[in-house]
Amino acid sequence: MINPDRTIQTTCPYCGVGCQIDLHVKDNLIYRVSGRFDNQVNHGNLCVKGRFGFDFTHAPDRLTQPMVRKDRRQPFDKSTYTTWESALDLVAQRFRAIRDEHGPNSIAFLTSAKCTNEENYLLQKLARAVIGTNNVDHCARL
Repeated sequence: MINPDRTIQTTCPYCGVGCQIDLHVKDNLIYRVSGRFDNQVNHGNLCVKGRFGFDFTHAPDRLTQPMVRKDRRQPFDKSTYTTWESALDLVAQRFRAIRDEHGPNSIAFLTSAKCTNEENYLLQKLARAVIGTNNVDHCARL
């Protein structure tokens, strides 16, 4: 039996239910996922994605920092790495410019089932309170 170096308590990223899980980590690799019995959501049970769907965390082509294109007409493979601060500033500038030129309803937000309910709530708050649009949808409807 493998003994973990550490166990990380977290929320499963696969849907908005909010199942609580333990990630068992050895040598910085997740080798097992187990459901937490001490919560009201999943009582220790997990779906197949929640139990076995964490190989993406160690994928060699996984992005770990933001990338931007100097020219939006460039192909994505010509993107360059940048800092989080720079990327967020660029996104904020573009949202502001689009909203100011075309109005708030020219922007729409698509949320994800891989986000928690709290993260989806924050995105709709951004859309409504900051951008001024009600154009918010969820991938579960597609």
